[in-house]
Amino acid sequence: MSTDLASVLDSRILPVLTVPRAATAGPLAEALVQGGARCAEVTFRTPDAEQALKAMATHGGLTVGAGTVLTPEQAERAVAAGARFVVSPGFDAEVVAKCVELGVPVLPGIATATELLRALRAGIDTVKLFPAEALGGVQMLRSLAAPFTQARFVPTGGIGLAHVSAYLAHPAVLAIGGSWMATAAHLEHGEYAAIRRLTAEAVARSAA
Repeated sequence: MSTDLASVLDSRILPVLTVPRAATAGPLAEALVQGGARCAEVTFRTPDAEQALKAMATHGGLTVGAGTVLTPEQAERAVAAGARFVVSPGFDAEVVAKCVELGVPVLPGIATATELLRALRAGIDTVKLFPAEALGGVQMLRSLAAPFTQARFVPTGGIGLAHVSAYLAHPAVLAIGGSWMATAAHLEHGEYAAIRRLTAEAVARSAA
């Protein structure tokens, strides 16, 4: 699974999107692609999330996954809507098993060494470190990566442009996820130019 995720996240920047209305999905996808993003996570936090994911999944040049997936049933719905990968805020064995059954890469969240150990024992070697900044940021990442040299991380939670370089400098970090590139306020006010600019800044910082 890590190989598939490595391919999906090769740009190293994962915009995390909470889309309030499906009607914004098309312009949002276009703004992200114009900014240089190649993947995005649509969180299952709004009533329109499934329809938004479906709309964005049809946009060329953008690989779309589902986030905040809490149950196997949600995983099924996400994949049916076009999700190419699944992200969960925590480690749930049933969600992982369902994703394996569906043949889709899964990125479970972990916050402790115990949770990371459970993920590794389940055959998952790439995990979401969440909530990364609240847990201690890069220092926490280093502490977990040291004894678990086989693990790869996608830190998410409280991350902004100022954190990009420090996280991506660590060899265990596959990519970083963040919502600052396309916030609810951006979407509410149709600020697609700002989304494009913020995404481009993040992509440029990741390549520096």
